[in-house]
Amino acid sequence: MAQRTKPPFRADHVGSLIRPQELRDARQARLGGRLPAAELAVIEDRLVREVIGLQERVGLQAVTDGEFRRTSFREVLFESMRGFSNERVDTDFSFSYADGSSRRATPVPRVVSRLERSGSMAAGDFRFLKTATKATPKVMLPAPSLAHWFVGDRVLADSPYADAGEYMADIAGIYREEIAELASLGCTYVQIDEVPIPVICDPAVQATIAARGEDPMALIDLYVDTINDAIRDRPPGMTVVVHMCRGNEGVAGLGSGGYEAVAERVFGRLKVDGYLLEYDTPRAGDFAPLRFLPREAIAVLGLVSTKVAELETRDALKRRVGDAARVVDIDRLGLCPQCGFATLYRYDRLGIEVQERKLELLVATASEIWG
Repeated sequence: MAQRTKPPFRADHVGSLIRPQELRDARQARLGGRLPAAELAVIEDRLVREVIGLQERVGLQAVTDGEFRRTSFREVLFESMRGFSNERVDTDFSFSYADGSSRRATPVPRVVSRLERSGSMAAGDFRFLKTATKATPKVMLPAPSLAHWFVGDRVLADSPYADAGEYMADIAGIYREEIAELASLGCTYVQIDEVPIPVICDPAVQATIAARGEDPMALIDLYVDTINDAIRDRPPGMTVVVHMCRGNEGVAGLGSGGYEAVAERVFGRLKVDGYLLEYDTPRAGDFAPLRFLPREAIAVLGLVSTKVAELETRDALKRRVGDAARVVDIDRLGLCPQCGFATLYRYDRLGIEVQERKLELLVATASEIWG
């Protein structure tokens, strides 16, 4: 066994990182109209360089900009396309907390006209990132499914689209334009952040989807087909991985349940190079579904929590990698956090120092396992 020289790497991370308080304050001021965009950009440039330095310091081979220029991992999808409404509608799903409370997921816009690409989700971010690091720069894109799943076909109620298939085909075309632009800039590592597919593992989520008149497994097929359609023209030198997460907020996130319910139809049909898979708590189930992983795909195990400050131990991480290696050859495995450290700009559950210690642990443990 050895370290990998192309992504996904033995020690990888999901992308978003905790914003320093200065950046959180500046983002809030910009959203409130109190800070010009140019002044925010200056702050972002400086702090992105600092967070790149953090990643390089701990020894990561793939480096991101921490999503420091985004309000959330999801919103760039809506911001980069024309055809969505300004007003938003309530979503069908909620985050669940340990105290029994819940919070409905952030509202989403409806579709009011045929979608067109109005800007890039990540090209501008990548231009800066690639000049600021000698490591492999990684770009994160929200999954196309996020434009449909939260309210289902209701998102199309006042739109010109006949059905979800026609709608998702247009979205896939916009993603192909995005990926072509990223490729032209030299991007070789793209991560797609997928929440709906793993959340549909939850029987309660399946019931909600069925109650609105849709077939949960048909949605899985639609979302898989859309990703495949979106990346079909990527150049041979570009690695595409899918990060699967059930939500980075609350004890159960947006849903609980192992990958078994969807593994065969997802791992068997998605034409990607690897997966960053949530596996830090029992809500993600066991490693048995990895038996469906194609031989050419890498499974990076999300065993390090970004939700709790307690530091995992190397021995515990190595034991769990060993458990997974009973299902998938250890040479086809890696190690990562279960999610980003800050999927929204204001999130800071752990503190930047704890975040760095977790990333250091990640790299050190991967080095012990894979050499």
